[in-house]
Amino acid sequence: MQALEVKHLSFSYDEKVEILSDINLSVDEGDFIAILGANGAGKSTLLKLINGLLKKYCGEIYIYNQPLKDIKRDELFKTICTVFQDPNDQLFALTVFDDISFGPRNMRLSDKEVKERVTQALIDVGLEGFENRAIKTLSYGQKKRLCIAGVLAMSPKIMLMDEPLSGLDPMGVREIATLLRKLNKEKGLTVIMATHEVDLIPIFVDRVAILSRGRIVRFGEPAQVFDDKDEINSAKLRLPYIAKLMSQLKDDGFIDFEKMPLTVGEARRALLSRL
Repeated sequence: MQALEVKHLSFSYDEKVEILSDINLSVDEGDFIAILGANGAGKSTLLKLINGLLKKYCGEIYIYNQPLKDIKRDELFKTICTVFQDPNDQLFALTVFDDISFGPRNMRLSDKEVKERVTQALIDVGLEGFENRAIKTLSYGQKKRLCIAGVLAMSPKIMLMDEPLSGLDPMGVREIATLLRKLNKEKGLTVIMATHEVDLIPIFVDRVAILSRGRIVRFGEPAQVFDDKDEINSAKLRLPYIAKLMSQLKDDGFIDFEKMPLTVGEARRALLSRL
């Protein structure tokens, strides 16, 4: 089933400078999609259009085959939720429980169901037992997890992530990426993640869209997308380090391959076949 379809989407803030131009994107239910682009490429703007925060645009956006413009605000937020880049922009309550419960309470759920959703969301993100913790005492990484828990408590079908890996140390980046993949696989949650973190993309996502100067210039599986290093450079991005190494070895005539190795395991197998 198709969770999201974007057709010929264009957008400008002041009707002079076009931020997005003729965007076409199709996301199946249960996909984990990365929208990869340099700063200023239009990633955050695209997410704001998909979640209905920006209203005036040219083209069409469909959520589960229903035009976005026809979906009422309350119904939309039950289907699609966003985790923003800076958790301090999203968290507002004093305690963990109060923050996560805000959404379910606005859905007019019973106190029992609200508590059950909060408890389960905390378990899902690895913050079980944090209900009464003051938010100001949490680390930055814990705040990121709390924002994800707040979205999970709404039980959406689609979760939009705006630079969820920014501001984290290397271990934190891997932990959050692993968490997102787990939620995607175990809960069937459709995840659309805007990011410029290229190295973890081959490990975690199903497909990648390269956004450059307001246009999607490549879209497909990571091996397919990263196969064109000139296009990647033109988008002001770089290849994942493993892919960069293997591409150089291929250019030097040391090894040849049909499918670009993107992970340590793939590179190891390719190199062992050469020895």
